[in-house]
Amino acid sequence: MSAIDKEEIARLTEEYGGTWGINHTRRLLHLIDHIGEGLEYDGEVLWLAAHLHDWGAYKPWVQPDVDHVQRSLEVVEPFLTEQGYPGDFKSKVLECIREHHSSRSDMSLEAVLLRDADVLDFLGVVGILRDFSKNPKELRKGYETTKKRRERLPKTLYLEKSKELAETRIRQMDKFLAIFEMDSFGCF
Repeated sequence: MSAIDKEEIARLTEEYGGTWGINHTRRLLHLIDHIGEGLEYDGEVLWLAAHLHDWGAYKPWVQPDVDHVQRSLEVVEPFLTEQGYPGDFKSKVLECIREHHSSRSDMSLEAVLLRDADVLDFLGVVGILRDFSKNPKELRKGYETTKKRRERLPKTLYLEKSKELAETRIRQMDKFLAIFEMDSFGCF
């Protein structure tokens, strides 16, 4: 197997996904370190999957009406083959990408860690700001999306540490949204 050229992969992730893409990846890796503490998992698989999991959502490859998970698999599989990664390693990375929005529980620990970290990145203040920044002139849409995520996403978490962290982030969201509601004089 060729060694992971981490500098090149990070550079490509930033080139394709911009500041948002690389910062999302960095947050995921921090979250994985936290929720995966004490667990035995393949850190190299997760490092690579965290960088590649959203490539199908980035400008060079995004396609209208094609789910970014499917598109990421279509883009990443040949990339991993070209880079010379062996089949078992490649399969684990692709599983992580395929399942990062899944609610299945019969996944590898690596896939669960990436999925839980991705869910956690939509919770808390960062999650709120992500939703609001997508439609800065349509605050209602950001508000409604945030409320839906706040209700739905914690139920999809698998690991106990993820659930504990989600509780903290939900409290942050509730405080933030209460202030937003107050400052908007009941418009939301």
